[in-house]
Amino acid sequence: MTCLGNFAVINPSHMLWRWEFVVAKFEVWRSITSFLFVGGFSFNTLIAFFLLVQFSKQYEAGGPYNTGAGGGTADYVFMLMFGIAGILLSYPLLTPYFPIPPIFARNIIFYVLYVWSKRNPTAPANLWGVSMKGMYMPFAYLFLTVVMGSPWYDMAQGIAVGHIYYFLVDVVPVVYGKDLLHTPQVLIDYFGIGEYTPATAAAAPPPQQPQQQQQQQFGFRAPGRVNAPRDPAAAAHDWGGGGRRLGD
Repeated sequence: MTCLGNFAVINPSHMLWRWEFVVAKFEVWRSITSFLFVGGFSFNTLIAFFLLVQFSKQYEAGGPYNTGAGGGTADYVFMLMFGIAGILLSYPLLTPYFPIPPIFARNIIFYVLYVWSKRNPTAPANLWGVSMKGMYMPFAYLFLTVVMGSPWYDMAQGIAVGHIYYFLVDVVPVVYGKDLLHTPQVLIDYFGIGEYTPATAAAAPPPQQPQQQQQQQFGFRAPGRVNAPRDPAAAAHDWGGGGRRLGD
């Protein structure tokens, strides 16, 4: 979507989040495109793509929080769905106080980054050559953005929604003994338990013999092997030696 918007294939204004357009004109695609459009081509856009791919891959491969699918792909997709819903619902509550743009790519990126950091707090990480533990990565990026004078409210929203997810999925079950988040069964049925592996193409069936093809074509069994007729004389049964005539 970022490429399509920057090359004017799609008007970027049609991808931004506008609740009134969703309700009045039923432009429901905005709930997805607003997360896929990062903005104009820039160094920050490149960094955003790198962060999304890097930490999404690490979080999914390292084992997401288990919310019903064994910590696999279904749980990861559910985590993304929770983040999207949380960002969309909190957006109208925050915009009166913070200038958050109606594109949520960086929001979801730092949502994933924060959840990854809570799942892997001691994992080694690196920011511009500075080594640190994974738990400090979101705040290091946020601090660096503030120091550079760049907008940071969208990043903070993603971190806040990520903390809500972490609190519900990790703190509440341990402290209060309740599991509030459960991966929907439809996701478990589709992706299965554990990491999702696409099904491979089924092996081609062995080639059929002409008789089998004829049987499938006409619906009856093809005739078997036909033996050549035998000599009737040779087939006569020997009932014993020469018999006696009556009276002998």
